[in-house]
Amino acid sequence: MKKILIAALFGAAAATPALAQDTAPFTGFRVEGLVGYDHLKGNGGGRDGLAYGVGAGYDFQLGGAVAGIEGEWMDSNTDGCESNFLTTTDSICATAKRDLYVGGRVGAAVTPSTLIYAKAGYTNARVGVNYTDTATPANNFSARDNLDGVRVGAGVEQKLGTNLYAKAEYRYSNYEQGLSRHQVVAGLGFRF
Repeated sequence: MKKILIAALFGAAAATPALAQDTAPFTGFRVEGLVGYDHLKGNGGGRDGLAYGVGAGYDFQLGGAVAGIEGEWMDSNTDGCESNFLTTTDSICATAKRDLYVGGRVGAAVTPSTLIYAKAGYTNARVGVNYTDTATPANNFSARDNLDGVRVGAGVEQKLGTNLYAKAEYRYSNYEQGLSRHQVVAGLGFRF
């Protein structure tokens, strides 16, 4: 009898996290991979590329309302060069580097497996610039800069199983020095 009671207690304890996921499916720690379209725009025009990275967060669900905190590390292959920038013998190239984000999101569970949300937070992007003048090499330079900014966005998250989910998201980031970014990303994640 004692063994049956202990087995029943272990069974109930093991079932508790699954029960919590069923009653609040958007609660808990999550990790995700992200990939999508990246459009970086500065004073001299815009460039398109591919953004990719990872994210993590923790969400709380109370009824149909969901709130959470999140962070991301993203990178991009968005870059571009302009010839004859100042003279007929020069060129300038700009490259988007890593992008860090930390913020929060709020949303509503519109079905037991679908969440719509809005997000906002702080972002920091690194950009690189290379200037080359073949006629006067003394003018050549290379620089990297970290730019602070604000990100806002909205998305939809869809559960694909007990812990697996997919999401689609649009986000806009506005950085210092007149730089902005539009992104449309998809993600595949796992909620613990």
